[in-house]
Amino acid sequence: MALYLKQLLAGRDFAKPDVFASRMANFVYLVGDDELRRCMVVDPAWDIPGILDFIDREEMELTGALVSHYHPDHVGGEIFGYNIAGLADLLSIRPVKVHVNEIESHGLKQVTGLSDSDLEKHVGSDTVPIGNVSVRLIHTPGHTPGSQCFLIDSSLVSGDTLFIGGCGRVDLPGGNPTDMYYSLTQILAQLPDNTVLFPGHNYASKPTSTMGEEKRQNQYLRMKSLDDWRRLMGAG
Repeated sequence: MALYLKQLLAGRDFAKPDVFASRMANFVYLVGDDELRRCMVVDPAWDIPGILDFIDREEMELTGALVSHYHPDHVGGEIFGYNIAGLADLLSIRPVKVHVNEIESHGLKQVTGLSDSDLEKHVGSDTVPIGNVSVRLIHTPGHTPGSQCFLIDSSLVSGDTLFIGGCGRVDLPGGNPTDMYYSLTQILAQLPDNTVLFPGHNYASKPTSTMGEEKRQNQYLRMKSLDDWRRLMGAG
């Protein structure tokens, strides 16, 4: 297996003139098979032509899109009165299937205007092949009900579930602090220490971490009980 994984930052690698995109600091990922030159894009938003231009310069074939969760800064739609380009724009240029957790599909359709025919709905532990590379889908509710992370070999693309030194909010519609506790401490914390963490936003002083480092330093992974967790999150 020859893994292809690229981390692109809004405001730097695409959407360069967009001040709002730079402030939101979203990461978009390309994952796939480096030998067969096929990839999927994770959470395409803000500047679809810019992302596609990068894919074309890399001489990769785009075969699908992977959605971590349905918030507009990751998939397109309106936020704070600002209309963000996203999946609908992508499919109008290159019609590929969008892979989403089945619980998240309704919210995704509402935000983006996509239809069921655009989606491939999944459950946790499903795998999505990209050439000879296999992406394991990990259902991690908490930030949203159908949030999912993507495990590719020893790399974890975590969306807004786990950040470097932090975790996603649980006070937005659909957020659930109890679900987030179990997603972090019982699912993601069980991954091997050498798993490389690729978060959904550039909120730290470095772009990647490891699960071992996060288990040692990230207080949200170190909670010993749900009661302690709920007090930390202001939900006690």
